[in-house]
Amino acid sequence: MHQTSRRDLLGLTAAIPFAGKAFKPRAFRAPTGELSPREEIRDRYFPNFALKTHEGKTVHFYDDLVKNKIVTINFFYAKCDKICPLVMANLVKVHKLLGKMMGSEIFMNSITLQPKVDTVDALKSYAEMMGVGQGWTLLTGEPTEIDVLRRSLGFSYPNPVQDKDITNHIGNIRYGNEPLMLWAACPGMAHPLWIAKTVLWVDRSMAHPPEWAKES
Repeated sequence: MHQTSRRDLLGLTAAIPFAGKAFKPRAFRAPTGELSPREEIRDRYFPNFALKTHEGKTVHFYDDLVKNKIVTINFFYAKCDKICPLVMANLVKVHKLLGKMMGSEIFMNSITLQPKVDTVDALKSYAEMMGVGQGWTLLTGEPTEIDVLRRSLGFSYPNPVQDKDITNHIGNIRYGNEPLMLWAACPGMAHPLWIAKTVLWVDRSMAHPPEWAKES
């Protein structure tokens, strides 16, 4: 298995909207001028595929998981023994820091890279093992659609050989405020407090942030 380098982890950290060349999957590019900016971003980067949650519910990626929400999105798979356990353990700590905001203001979404293996039952067991709490959803679906989602969200390598090897996948976290079209990313193995603070960066309506978020 390949090690994920520091360079790979930092590859998606720029705090900018979806604008770079890496985020232009042609299959979802809407004709310019026919849609609002928000609709163009939706159609270009958030294909509304049907997915299954670790609780067995059918949801649609954009309509149910992203629209009108502040979210985090990452990719993993249950049997990964490299970067995934570290990232998911970090997210458990982030979840605890965000506390009551989880499931009401902020929502986490973790999508499997092995949908043929990570069934609903497998994801449910994984969620129980990791201590996944409210507002955090593990997701599986059709393999080809999962791959389109991964590429649309920028979790891909330009080298097709490197990209095909899921043990070498990008361990970053995409986060954003969909209504405000604020999107960025951070390394999944960064300090959980820093990850939590970067997620709160997109919550522009927060009147009373937690004390830890005020600390420099």
